[in-house]
Amino acid sequence: MNTDTDRDRGILTPADRAFLLGERELGHEQSRRNAEARIRRRVIDSILDFDLLLHALAEKDRRQVFAELTSDPDSLDGLKAMLAFAYIGTDEQGVDFEDVLVPAIRSSEEAFAASRRGANVSVEVTFEVETSVGTTLEGVAERLADGDPVTPRELFALIMQGEHDPAAHERIALVLGEGDVDDQFLERLATYLEGELRRPTPSRAVIRLGNG
Repeated sequence: MNTDTDRDRGILTPADRAFLLGERELGHEQSRRNAEARIRRRVIDSILDFDLLLHALAEKDRRQVFAELTSDPDSLDGLKAMLAFAYIGTDEQGVDFEDVLVPAIRSSEEAFAASRRGANVSVEVTFEVETSVGTTLEGVAERLADGDPVTPRELFALIMQGEHDPAAHERIALVLGEGDVDDQFLERLATYLEGELRRPTPSRAVIRLGNG
């Protein structure tokens, strides 16, 4: 998760980012509700703007945008988060993400073929999700409390759930599988928890926190 609050304004202002990260306290309950409502409205308006961007932004400008995005690891993470935000949001409302994703890909491929190849194409898109339940987050929290190692993904899920505070521990031991996550992901976890990352072995990592 990108915790840099000082970037130029996007959907969120620097003050919005600080508020969402808990770094900015609002004095009254009504002020907090107003801030949440402004953010919700801005997100909705920004999503609506993509229809205009898709059809009206010049190709050279789109290319420049994605030349910058795809060369920066932080920006690539932002693209993944954008899709994850849409996936979670549609799923929560009972909308099948496939009904959003498939038509978008199909129309894009058809438009690309018409403009670049001067041809009509038939596009088949397959989207499948298989989910198997692994360890419970309660079990992950118990292992942290006992000082036992967890995987980076388990730690990330615990942070996202919000019911447990991994930062309350003195240290967090992580076990890494081959090709599990990269160093940047681990560094971001450590930064978010305000800890120090150490890699004693290729298959082990430790986040030391300022407690105890």
